[in-house]
Formats: sequence, structure tokens, C-alpha cells
Amino acid sequence: MRSGNKLFDRENYRQAATYYERVIANDPNNAEALYLAGVSYVTFDKEKSMDYITRAYTLKPNIDRDIEYWLGRINHLNYRFDDAIRYYELYQPKIRRRDDARRDEVALLIQHSKNAKREVANPKDVFVKNLGGTINSSYSEHSPVISSDEKYLLFTSRSEAASGSRRAPDGEFYEDIFETRKIENDGWEEPRSLAGSLSSTVHDASIQLFDNDTKMLLYRSQNNGDIMYSERASDGSWGVPVSIGDKINTRDFESDAYITPDGQTLYFSTSHFSEERGDLDIYVSKRQSNGQWGEPQSIGNTINTDFDDDSPYLAEDGTLYFASRGHNTMGGYDIFSAKFDSVAKRWSRPVNLGSPVNTPDDDTYYRLSPDGSYAYLSSYRIGGYGEKDIYTINYIRNVRLVGQVFSLPDSLAIPGVELIFSGTQADRRPISYRDITRPDSGNYEVTVLSGRNYQVQVSKDGKNITTQEFEVPMALNDTTSITKNFYVPYTDTTRAVAGADRFQKIYYDTDKYYLRPESIKELDNIARILKANPTINLSIEGHCDSRASDEYNMELGDNRAEAAYNYLIKQGISPQRLVTVSYGERRPAVPNTSAENMQLNRRTEFRVIERQPEGTNNTTNPTR
Repeated sequence: MRSGNKLFDRENYRQAATYYERVIANDPNNAEALYLAGVSYVTFDKEKSMDYITRAYTLKPNIDRDIEYWLGRINHLNYRFDDAIRYYELYQPKIRRRDDARRDEVALLIQHSKNAKREVANPKDVFVKNLGGTINSSYSEHSPVISSDEKYLLFTSRSEAASGSRRAPDGEFYEDIFETRKIENDGWEEPRSLAGSLSSTVHDASIQLFDNDTKMLLYRSQNNGDIMYSERASDGSWGVPVSIGDKINTRDFESDAYITPDGQTLYFSTSHFSEERGDLDIYVSKRQSNGQWGEPQSIGNTINTDFDDDSPYLAEDGTLYFASRGHNTMGGYDIFSAKFDSVAKRWSRPVNLGSPVNTPDDDTYYRLSPDGSYAYLSSYRIGGYGEKDIYTINYIRNVRLVGQVFSLPDSLAIPGVELIFSGTQADRRPISYRDITRPDSGNYEVTVLSGRNYQVQVSKDGKNITTQEFEVPMALNDTTSITKNFYVPYTDTTRAVAGADRFQKIYYDTDKYYLRPESIKELDNIARILKANPTINLSIEGHCDSRASDEYNMELGDNRAEAAYNYLIKQGISPQRLVTVSYGERRPAVPNTSAENMQLNRRTEFRVIERQPEGTNNTTNPTR
């Protein structure tokens, strides 16, 4: 216990926890060991921390005057925001009267819990993927930097492979920059440390590749923390880093930076100009004619807060992404975005990227891939390998659904069927998509948000036929197409009652009744359907525009109906199933007020009629 406490006091929590575990193994109800082990685990095992601190509180509620504070912290990190707020409120009366800093901190933590509760309840449609065990370890991995061809990755790690396994004063290993290359199936080669190439004996962290990937921007923990750069040799090795310039590096902490693609602007974070508070702010420097960086200027109070603002990155579309402990963070660092208004000459109010990009713990180093289709992120979230891990962030995309609706009895495609796809977004807001199968083919096409279940309502003529469930798999690009056919209990009787919307009208030239090529195609479709549905009879109805006399148009309409009638008979349809009728100009589809409208009136329509029972005279056919 004494050994654990010595390490705990030196903030060497990982090693302290191993000693407390030995106590707990011998005495599972040792409240002090459980409590201190739980606090130690906060930085690298949230679930175990939650278990141990809760057990300690149950065994001995007064184990420490700060135990409600830690219960608030660990409930917050484990997404139990109401419990976190409750414990913080229990802790507030115990804060010493003159400890204004702790009182302000707890009030802020309560607000963080409220922010996190709101964001988690309204998540974005985002897919967060851990980069895997080749990259991530039980230690901290962060600061991903991807090359322009997306095949070369730099990142920073505090794993045992870093710096020859040398430990820093906090018991963790010194962080080093590693390189790896992408292999097939989105895997990565075994990473290689750059400590030797960079001549490093302290903390080094990757920041950016620039100048056509020939130079690397990096952080080094010398001089309280400086921004450096290294040049790449022709053999691919990296040279010894040098300072980016004395206008940027100061006696204070410089942590991260970004150089724009044109090489003329540098965004960086520094504590130099907020010495009273000691927090990081983001500053901007312009390259001078002599190639050096000029005097830094604050990016402004719209972005900078009284808390740490770090990790600036300017996307190709002008969006600034940065990490902040201020604004409306969910806790720790969150990723925010803002855009510059060139007219007003100011940045827009920063927007929290929300859940699941951000979590109740630290989320930093957000960088878009070269094509902008996904992003890299460093995050300490539940379900990772240890401390911070590197993740990819993909926004869930739409997919194109295509297919047909078929009747179960005869497997015929059914035109005029309405499909309504009903689902929910990640934040549980309802979404709905609709299409109607095409008259000529029974095809439908609809674009839906991927990665969720849909209830699909299938109806015809306003009557529901069936409701089915369909799971649309996740798509991470906008070019995915999925074929989905629906088979529904749509009977021949239903089809007969449905009417002539099953068939397309056919049209004629002025004063003509010969069949156009497109008309023959539709008549072939009608013949196919009639053969498959022997209970369907058809009325073939000829129409004309208003030119010529009524008597002439009645005869022309009859000739048009006869042309379709004769073609169907040649296709093997029994004459007993067909009737013809002419309406001449008496039933215009649209007013005869233009050449276009007259074309629409020169037509033959097909109306489905039910077959009369045997032995009944057919009185519906005036011509045959």
C-alpha cells in the first residue's frame, strides 16, 4: 500500500494501480485500495475505475472528502450523466469555503454533463472505427498524419516500443513518432519508431506532412514544448528536426500547428500570450518575404476561450477544425468547427461536432483524409485498447435502392405500386422515402440513408398490400447501389380491379392509325400480362383530337382501336377477351388548345374489365 501511495503521489498512476491490485487480491474489501486504484484507473480504464470507486463508496462512504467528486467524474466518463450531476451536487457543500477554483470547476463539470447528455441524445449519423491493434495499444496513440496518397501514416505512441522503452517521470514511456504503410484490406504494416532518425531523447509527436510530403511538422518537449520540422531524404529517412522559428517558439508551451497548402499561413497553439491563465490559444502567423514566419496574431475570441484551444486544422473548403476544452464541450477536449466570413471578417460561432465524434473524455487531432471523405481522430473512448486510440470517422452515406415489386401468385411485376420506406436517423428523428413503380416495368428507384432498418409499406390505389422490414447495410460512399425486389400478396382479382393504370396509352400521328415502334413495345407488354392473367379482359378505346368532323373522328378512333386489337390477336390473345370502342373526339384527355395537347388526345387507352360469368351476354361491346 505504501509503494502504491508513493507512486500515486508522483502521478505514476499506471504503476501505482499494480500495487493496489496486490492489496485488493489479498483483501477484496479494502476500501482505501479500491478507491485509490479506481482514481488511478480513470486515465486508462474507465470501466474498472467505475467499479472500484463505486465499491469503495459502498464500503466506506467517507473514505475521502473528494470521493463524490470522483464518482461524478467517472459516472460522467461512463455516460451516466444524471448520476454524475447528482454526485457533483452532493460534493458541492463539502468544498472548502475558500476553494473558489474547485467550486468553479465543479459547476463547470455539471454543465459538461448537461452538454454531454444533450449531445448523446441527439447523435449524428457517423461511423467511428478503431484503427486496430497494429496501430493502437494499451498506451496512448494520437496525432495521426496521413500522406497525400493515403498509404503512409505517421502517428505518436507511448507504447513500450517507444524510445527504447525508456520511461518518463510519470511512469509512462516517452512518446515517439512511428511510421507505417497501408497494406491490402485496409491493414497496416508493423509500425517503426522514428526516434533514431529524429535523434530523440524526449517526447516527440507528429503534427503534419507538408511540401508534397517532403517535410514533417512535429512537436518536441524541449524548452517547455516547441514546434519543429524535419526534412525527408531521398532514401525516405527523416532528418534531425530544427525549430520552425523564434517568432513561433517561445519559452512557453507550443503544442500543435498547421501550415496551409500554399505554405503561406501557419495556425498554431501556444500558452505564451495567456501567461496569467496558462491555457492554450490559437494564433496565426504569415510567412514573410524572407521565408521566416511573421509576428503571430490571435485568431480571435470567437475561437479562443479561457480554456485550452488546440490542434488547429484548416480544411480545403475553409472550415477550421480545432479541439477545445471551452465552448459547449461534452467534457475534456471536443472537436469544433467554424467558418470564416470574408465579408464580416470574422469567424462564425464554433459548432460542436457532436456525438459520436465527441465523447465525455478527450477527443483531439481531427484531420480529414486527402479526398475529404473521412477523417482521423485521436480519442479516449470506451471500447478502445487503452488510453487514447486513433480512429477513423466516416459520415454514413445514402444508397440507391432499385428493384421491382412482384405478385406472389404469378411473379409478375406490378406497376403503380407505392413504396414508403420509414426509418429513423441516429438521433431517432423519423425519416421517410417514397417512390411508385413505373407503369412500363414495375421498377422503382429511391435514395435512402444507409445503415438502418426500414419499415416498407407497399400499397396500391391507396390500399395497403403488405408491410415488410428491410435492413439497408451501411455505406461509406455515395456510389453504392443495392437491388431489392419485393414479393407481395397481390392477386389476379386485385389486379383486375386495379384498372387501366396497369397499361400505358399509345399515341398516333395526325389523321393516322398505324402503330409507332413505342406503341408496339407497349402492346407486347400488354400481351405478356394478358397471357399471364387469363381472368383479365380488355376494353380497347380509340380517341382523336378535335380536328375534322365528329363522324370522321368516330371512324378514325375505331380504326385506332382496331389497329391495337388486331396486333394483340396476332400475339395470341383470344378475341373473346377483347372489345373495341371509339369515342372520337368526345373524351379529350386535355383541352385541344395546342399542338402538344392534340398529340395527347390522339390515343388508344386500355381499360381492364372483369370477365363476365359464362352464359351471360356481353353487352359492354358496342362494335363486336
